[in-house]
Amino acid sequence: MSLRYLPGLSLLLAATAEAATPVPVYHYGMPVDVARVLQLSEPASDTCEVVLASMVYVDSAGRQHSLQYLKLARVCTDRG
Repeated sequence: MSLRYLPGLSLLLAATAEAATPVPVYHYGMPVDVARVLQLSEPASDTCEVVLASMVYVDSAGRQHSLQYLKLARVCTDRG
């Protein structure tokens, strides 16, 4: 294998390892220690519906976490 493929392969392996880690889904009353939000994302939707969004955040100890949660799609509030 050529060395020029090594960086791409390492990125692929890192993404695969990260994808294998289950991301918890928030439920009402679940304790969450959010000191700082790093990223909010949700799937694109053309209809007003409930979507599974995700949040990446840092807790008060400085550790990074991911969490999924249910919310109304952005289009529900964008259209007024």
